[in-house]
Amino acid sequence: MTEEIVVIPGDGIGQEVVPAAVEVLDAVADFEFLEAEAGDHVLESTGEALPKETYDLAADADATLFGAAGESAADVILPLREAVGSFANIRPARAYPGVDALRPETDLVFVRENTEGVYSGIESEIADGVTTLTRVITEDASRRIAEYGFEYADANGYDDVTLAHKANVMRVTDGQFLDAARAVGDERGADYDDALMDALAMHLLLRPEEYGVVICPNLAGDMLSDLAAGLVGGLGLLPSANVGDDNALFEPVHGSAPDIAGEGIANPAATILSAAMLLEHLGYGEEATSVRTAVESVLESGPRTPDLGGSASTEDVTAAIVDEL
Repeated sequence: MTEEIVVIPGDGIGQEVVPAAVEVLDAVADFEFLEAEAGDHVLESTGEALPKETYDLAADADATLFGAAGESAADVILPLREAVGSFANIRPARAYPGVDALRPETDLVFVRENTEGVYSGIESEIADGVTTLTRVITEDASRRIAEYGFEYADANGYDDVTLAHKANVMRVTDGQFLDAARAVGDERGADYDDALMDALAMHLLLRPEEYGVVICPNLAGDMLSDLAAGLVGGLGLLPSANVGDDNALFEPVHGSAPDIAGEGIANPAATILSAAMLLEHLGYGEEATSVRTAVESVLESGPRTPDLGGSASTEDVTAAIVDEL
């Protein structure tokens, strides 16, 4: 049976890079693509950033490919992650040949808890000028993300696993996360270490080659993976996967980039690499490898978009990747 892929371009450059990724997917596999809408432009026209029909399509599909949302991002991506039952956000950050990377030796993967932490949305104003945010950390979610992270490291050949936390200050919440993650590592007989997230940020800049898989609470994973983007050449190179038990959502880490939207110069690499993660998730391992190889070849030899020092368009880069395939 042909797999159904929901395609949500969203706002800004999502309208340019998602069709590029679909073109690449179409070149290597036979999928049924179902296009859906979400984002600022949908909010403006309908009054809701994520229509129910889009949510339902994502929940029922085999996988979803998403571009970006603008000001309505929190109202789009968080419910979409919920729709696919995502508990893990996987963000690889790898330096590629031919790209002017700050740290060419970087090959990191951030395994980020995706359901709780400060992104639980429990905020309130308790008095004029006084607001609160409730941080939710549970033992079950902490164990689950740790189990996924250790399994990911084993399956993908990473020897170094680091647990990122701030348990010296957030003693109860990050203390529980750290205790649960350590317990998983100990039960598996795994080698791992842990690091305070602020110190880890510095060490990643200085010695990224010493790290492999980093298992993080929600906010830490968000921040540290963006930092790692600076090591490898920018957000235009970072894909991501939001993984659930039976479903998943794939998206580039970059946002809607309104400053270049509509100019046709957006770098499609992160979205195409996200599509490679989609292929792998659905069992198309050889096709996923071929897409990554094609992207690496084009990044090394060109053409390149302006963010990587070139002058090529999104279409030029996409065509070159398809030609490589």
